[in-house]
Amino acid sequence: MPENSLLAFAAALEADVGIECDLRLTADGHIVVFHDADCRRMCGSPMRIGTSSLADLGRSNVGGHPIPTLESLFLLVGGRVPLLLEVKVDGDLWRWIPALKAGLADYRGPFAVMSFEPRLLRLVKTNLPHVRRGLLLRADVKAVQRWMAIWLADPHFIGMDVKGIDQSWLRRARRRRPIYCWTVKTAEQRAQAEVQADALIWEGNGRPGI
Repeated sequence: MPENSLLAFAAALEADVGIECDLRLTADGHIVVFHDADCRRMCGSPMRIGTSSLADLGRSNVGGHPIPTLESLFLLVGGRVPLLLEVKVDGDLWRWIPALKAGLADYRGPFAVMSFEPRLLRLVKTNLPHVRRGLLLRADVKAVQRWMAIWLADPHFIGMDVKGIDQSWLRRARRRRPIYCWTVKTAEQRAQAEVQADALIWEGNGRPGI
């Protein structure tokens, strides 16, 4: 079923597993749940999320349903499973905090905000200090960039690319904060990541029991 769709979220609820999803900001300040910067792959449309209004995006659909908003995700989940909300900043850093303040204000279920952008996480720390935050890192990030990002973001947890989950620095970092691993896609990756990480973000054959 399509990623980041209401169908996929409903299936996760039925399986009683947590949900990881991607957030983007529309031109008129609404948060939608969508991975790509544009709608070509998922909807067959050239519209870009960041330059389109929510009404414009309403003409496209994912799995037969409208592109979900953060509000519709919250209404569907209702606190039943934990949420990992990955913010895709896409060069639009300064509009995100007002949008997150409004979007997260009334939700009472367990969730965390995570991002590859340490500046966004620093702003979350300053403006939304009660929100749990995670810094995402790719396997090939240089050591200086990595430590600068960790210092700036001051995350509650680190989300590491499964390709780099065996790096020695992570074993030391794990003494201070939990390590999450993304994205586990095979049983072999799961077997390794279960030893070296505290939580796994998975899809396909990376799910438990495979």
